[in-house]
Amino acid sequence: MLTVRYERLRLQPNERVLDLGCGFGRHAYEALRRGAHVVACDLGYDELVQVRSVAAVMWADGEIDEGIMLETANGDATQLPFADESFDRIIASEVMEHIKEDEKVLKELTRVLRPGGTLAITIPSKFPERLCWVLSEDYHAPNAEGGHVRIYGRTELEEKMLFAGLSPLGSHKAHALHSPYWWLRCAIGPNKAVEENRLISAYHRLLTWDIVKAPKLTRWAESLLNPLLGKSKIVYAAKPNSENSHAVT
Repeated sequence: MLTVRYERLRLQPNERVLDLGCGFGRHAYEALRRGAHVVACDLGYDELVQVRSVAAVMWADGEIDEGIMLETANGDATQLPFADESFDRIIASEVMEHIKEDEKVLKELTRVLRPGGTLAITIPSKFPERLCWVLSEDYHAPNAEGGHVRIYGRTELEEKMLFAGLSPLGSHKAHALHSPYWWLRCAIGPNKAVEENRLISAYHRLLTWDIVKAPKLTRWAESLLNPLLGKSKIVYAAKPNSENSHAVT
């Protein structure tokens, strides 16, 4: 299940991509398939081990072109272990809402992005996220360890991007079908196992089926509902080629 649109990220073959907060690698795998060299970065060591294992299978199956490289890094988003201007493109999916010092993260992302490069940052959309917070205090910090620490306003992330030296390029929403699922989870108790509730378990099976099969009906329904109910908001931005230019490649 991809959240970022790679055509809007402007990803090209042989470019170097940072997947920050890669988790179990969904965006890293797609970048590899598209011929990009990827650095998958996460605080979770187990996640990085799985990313390397899955990528090895992809190479063995011929899904990744010869010469395309994957690296993994165990790193802190507020102090990235990379040199200035190391990456052509950056993806930071569902990271910023977990970190109190989000402006520091944006400065780091700007530092490691090359001039003319682009990035995509995904965050929870305001309306679905606010309802989750209302339904359960266990969904977010401080009750949820490592949970969400903020709800972003409509333009808050774009304004912080500008302050960090980036030029916003637009946004969209995704995963509307996932919002009601999380509302149900919060209403029942987000810490309870999915299998404990028949309705939630059935909805979870529906989402899994939709991700695997991607039927036209649900794809159409979600695209229709995304502007209002999209669980994630994806914001794109570029690093200007110079201090006096906002042109991007």
